[in-house]
Amino acid sequence: MPTLLEALKQTTTVVADTGDFEGMKRFSPTDATTNPSLILKAVQLPAYQTLLDQSTAQSKGLPIDQVVDRLLVAFGTEILKIVPGRVSTEVDARLSFDTQATIDRARRIIALYHEQGIDKSRVLIKIASTWEGIEAARVLQREGIACNLTLLFSLVQAVACANAKVQLISPFVGRIYDWHKQQASSQWDEAANAGANDPGVASVSRIYAYYKTHGIATEIMGASFRNTGQILALAGCDLLTISPELLAELDATQGELAARLTPAFAKANAPETLELTESTFRFLLNEDAMATDKLAQGIRAFVADAQKLDSLLGARMS
Repeated sequence: MPTLLEALKQTTTVVADTGDFEGMKRFSPTDATTNPSLILKAVQLPAYQTLLDQSTAQSKGLPIDQVVDRLLVAFGTEILKIVPGRVSTEVDARLSFDTQATIDRARRIIALYHEQGIDKSRVLIKIASTWEGIEAARVLQREGIACNLTLLFSLVQAVACANAKVQLISPFVGRIYDWHKQQASSQWDEAANAGANDPGVASVSRIYAYYKTHGIATEIMGASFRNTGQILALAGCDLLTISPELLAELDATQGELAARLTPAFAKANAPETLELTESTFRFLLNEDAMATDKLAQGIRAFVADAQKLDSLLGARMS
């Protein structure tokens, strides 16, 4: 009998959600994704001090934002020696509300990968799913720069991304679950909100049904999982990005697994078509308290870790 990880790989592309190379090697994912928090954690481990030293030594005299981008690309370059597919590299979250600055930063990241001999087809530029971020992705996609829209918590964000023809979206399952659990407090019923009834799972399932029914090519990559039950309930999703800890749990458990998200599921559960302008996007997002809260919170958290990474690199450079 296969492990659950092997069974999952038969229905879904598995992506490693880590900056740890050893974890990637162990589980053989197709793609890999990182964020500022993961890179900040990785660069403080002894195993990555050589990579950190090399990046800072080659960046003497450069502004700190350029040093950071060079470090991110250094990690991405090493990751692409391990995974056969793509790596996601994130634009500084402090630019989440500046369309042109996001475009400029993305172009610079792609240019740095080009200097390393890596074709842009193997890189996804990761951008927060604000209106400004989605508009930046629209421009980048027209230039052939594929984008991964992250911090996505609602159908309205997903539809806006589809309209911009972005390559991939990363709806955050676990953070949606966290919000609803916190709101319910002592009234939360874990069993009643498990599997397909998990609010994060339900959100991604709704996006999947919308995309597949309307023939939208944008890939869906469920992210931010709290337990393996959430992962198994999304079997059949285009991609799932999973932490090494949860990958290990799946790899240690034997079992069969049938896809839950299928074309038949999409047809039976398709939401109505959503027409969006900038004003309707902003209004509908504002009406969704969970999505509004988690988007703002996510940006703040990524900014905080980006500032810590700046400080760490600044100290190392001096």
